[in-house]
Amino acid sequence: MDAEAPTRFERITVDPDVMGGRACIRGLRIPVAVIVRLVARGASFEEILAGYPDLTREDIQQALEYAAWLTDERIHTP
Repeated sequence: MDAEAPTRFERITVDPDVMGGRACIRGLRIPVAVIVRLVARGASFEEILAGYPDLTREDIQQALEYAAWLTDERIHTP
């Protein structure tokens, strides 16, 4: 993560002792990738919240923003 990311994504945690160091929501053992995948497959925020009652709408929104930030990195090709 760049210097801006830790303050920008305060709901996203990365801990080597939690879920193998995968980015999670607030240390809840709910990986960001799971949330992004659910949205990509058409799940609504309401459906995700029903399945993961510890989450908030803000958690889901920040997971999507984090994923967008990660994919915005420039890839250098020869």
